[in-house]
Amino acid sequence: MAYQEKQLQEISKKFQIYGGILHAETLKIGHINETYTATYDQGGTRVRYIHQKINQTVFKNPAGVMKNVMRVTTHIRQKQEARNLRDVTRRSLIVIPTRDGRSFFQNGDGEVWRTFVFVEGVETYEAVQSPQQAFQAGRAFGEFQHLLVDLPGGRLFETIPDFHNTRKRFAALQQAIGKDRFNRAKEATPEIEFALKQEPIVDVILKAMAKGKMPERVTHNDTKFNNVMLDVLTGEAMCVVDLDTVMPGCALYDFGDMVRTTTSPTLEDEPDLTKVRMQMPMFRKLAEGYLSTAGQFLTRTEKSYIAFSGKLITFEIGIRFLTDYLSGDTYFRIHRPGHNLDRCRTQFKLVESIECQEDAMQKYVDRL
Repeated sequence: MAYQEKQLQEISKKFQIYGGILHAETLKIGHINETYTATYDQGGTRVRYIHQKINQTVFKNPAGVMKNVMRVTTHIRQKQEARNLRDVTRRSLIVIPTRDGRSFFQNGDGEVWRTFVFVEGVETYEAVQSPQQAFQAGRAFGEFQHLLVDLPGGRLFETIPDFHNTRKRFAALQQAIGKDRFNRAKEATPEIEFALKQEPIVDVILKAMAKGKMPERVTHNDTKFNNVMLDVLTGEAMCVVDLDTVMPGCALYDFGDMVRTTTSPTLEDEPDLTKVRMQMPMFRKLAEGYLSTAGQFLTRTEKSYIAFSGKLITFEIGIRFLTDYLSGDTYFRIHRPGHNLDRCRTQFKLVESIECQEDAMQKYVDRL
């Protein structure tokens, strides 16, 4: 993913950005898309934008993705402006249109590019550093869901169908184990055995939604802690990013992924499993933050599965990493051999930690 200066020079001319591009840097965060921070000279002031090439192997309908992104960001910004919030341009992603007014540009090679305003004065973290940060993450994603409860215009496009269909994820793992195309199953025997034993939990939320016990909502579906931008001075959550997977889903999928990425002191690929654990103080603040905003619309049934959702989504992400490892590392970007297996092992260790504390977690939520 080396910075292609000439290519970005050409891409930059396709968007409604005025001034010359001075330089660009590769952003290494994220597993999926190719992302650059580009600095421009605009009237003597340096202004930054994000140029991003959408991964069409993962997002097979980039036009549908961008239609969702435009609907969601426009609606959120309108509601924030109606509330007279300060720093509105830092609280939601702003898409820069192309010269012909579209939300993305497709070049002759079929590559799809988009551009966002760079949000200044914020920072992201790969791992939570304090309970207050966990609170801010929970509040931010809860507010994101709350702002979209009344999104007009019909159901959003499913950018990745069955993204959180745990049953289908489990079936994909079983298929990858059976094929073992790269002869890797022997390296992952304990992980495979652990995964297969968890089958009873995979349908719990799916069945609740199918029976109408839980409503379908507009959800983010990738609520990693590093997808929340925090103000560098105040620590306040400012902006939720990485909106490609915003689509219809279950509110608990979002909360579950927050548990996965904010309650353990380690990164999601920590090789030293003795460090991996669900920290109750982090969970409490995360739940407090989330329910301070999402509590305004969640049903009683949704609240009753909050602790379970952390275990389920951590397990689901774990089997996705394991499936990708067995299938030759075709989905998640890896940075070393066995990277996806390390990620899987970390998730499964966290599943065990959550399971040991699940009752206490839910009792705390019930008191909020």
